[in-house]
Amino acid sequence: MARLPRYVIPGQPQHIIQRGNNKQVIFVAKEDYEYFRDVLVLAAQEYDLAIHAYVWMINHVHLLATPGQVGSISKVFQSAGRRYVRYFNDKYGRSGTLWEGRYRATVVDTEQYLLTLMRYIELNPVRAGMVALPGSYPWSSYAFNAWGGTGVNTQWLKPHMQYMRLGRCDQSRRAAYRALFHEALSGQDLQVIRELTHKGWAIGSDRFKQQIMALTSRQTESKGLGRPKKYGV
Repeated sequence: MARLPRYVIPGQPQHIIQRGNNKQVIFVAKEDYEYFRDVLVLAAQEYDLAIHAYVWMINHVHLLATPGQVGSISKVFQSAGRRYVRYFNDKYGRSGTLWEGRYRATVVDTEQYLLTLMRYIELNPVRAGMVALPGSYPWSSYAFNAWGGTGVNTQWLKPHMQYMRLGRCDQSRRAAYRALFHEALSGQDLQVIRELTHKGWAIGSDRFKQQIMALTSRQTESKGLGRPKKYGV
């Protein structure tokens, strides 16, 4: 299977991962998380990126976000990433790169995988053995999506329409969302999300993947690069 060229569809959510170089720590103290939050939120507002879910682990970050423009994701990560590296290097007396190359991202089929990906992202600290319950971890979107938590770590989040369809009011919606966490993610879902995000392939149904392939083909041909190789589903 050939890797898809990176493709950004305005209005289509993407699962985005940025890791520390060689899996090194990128957050040491509370102030580091706070600074990263601040520069990320500013960049997201400036470049039209709606963030629906997130988690910031010790050596990597996850986002589920919808770009409003073709360049939204790349501009956000360039802006926030550079600012954070300067901050981190100055604070800890180091130099050089902090990130493991470019971020990884893949488009997400909202009907089939958006809510699954939200659970995958917010359960990262539980799978890592850092907390017993997702609500115990402060650097994720779970408090907002499950309980309507407010504050500087959540007030900038923007619920996706698929999440909003869980209920007619905030209370029923949050209760339905919490109910999704009563069952663990299947091994198959974990494998699909990890493998396809790592390789940059679309996450979703066969029909969705073919639609993304068709869009990618048109984009590639418009740039005079020829047709991309077909990838497996």
